[in-house]
Amino acid sequence: MSLNFLFRTVTKASLGQHARSIHTGYQVLVAEKANIMKLRKSTGYTFINCKNALEKFDNDITQAETWLHEQAQKEGWTKATKLGNRKAKQGLIGLFIEDKEAVMVEVNCETDFVARNETFQQLVKDVIFASLAHHRNKSQNRAGYVKSVLVGQELSKLCVAEGTSLADRVALTIGRLGENMSLKRAVMFGVPAEWKIGSYVHGSVSSQNDMPMGQYGALVVFEGGKEEEQPVIGSKLGQHIVGDAPLSLGNMDDVPCGENETRLLPQTFLADSSKTVAEFLQEQQARVLDFVRFQCGETTDEDNK
Repeated sequence: MSLNFLFRTVTKASLGQHARSIHTGYQVLVAEKANIMKLRKSTGYTFINCKNALEKFDNDITQAETWLHEQAQKEGWTKATKLGNRKAKQGLIGLFIEDKEAVMVEVNCETDFVARNETFQQLVKDVIFASLAHHRNKSQNRAGYVKSVLVGQELSKLCVAEGTSLADRVALTIGRLGENMSLKRAVMFGVPAEWKIGSYVHGSVSSQNDMPMGQYGALVVFEGGKEEEQPVIGSKLGQHIVGDAPLSLGNMDDVPCGENETRLLPQTFLADSSKTVAEFLQEQQARVLDFVRFQCGETTDEDNK
């Protein structure tokens, strides 16, 4: 066997082995990148954080995701503590109605830029459903009209479906978005079969959650009116309550006292200035039983305590 032939044989074998090594390495890189992208999609964390987590746990996505959430939660609580004194007057009013139940919440942040963020809007949605679950649990043995109100720390103690507290969820969102946030208030209604719930949200933002969110919101409980007209009645009443900001209900026979009128029923109806709210209701053969209005960032009695 000539040396030349032997050299060609060895060289060919070495090149083949090197090519297989490159191919195998490429496959590993592709698989690792796929895992990183999968982890990013499921968690929302950065590329480098996902890469580090996968390296730490030998590409085990489940362990990496758990560790990322734990680290984000710790970071979130640290940031929440640091940012706790910064004012959070922006945010969103979120509203949800299902059959004979309704929820309206206010969640605050520092800027309207963050309020438009999907992560913040998901927090609002979490608060809505945690509040609704609390209301259902509290009212399951009670008939008739049930109204619940929660503020501040009461809201923070509620849990989302997987058992995480809303306080932890807020801290996690602070860690991700870098702004102070707070849970301000929530109101929940449950009404009997013959009553209706109307609503209106103003200054609405584009939301991926298919749930009305904005700067102002109103819920109104009423009865009567033609069945086909009830959605319009509820919407018009909600719009009026947001626009004219009544402080109390009043009576159907109250005499209006001008532009400074704060009772709902004697106020000039926003949708038709030729009549009062009471006169509109008389025409519709309907009556208002209760209402609530939220304005994002407004000072409440609870703030003054």
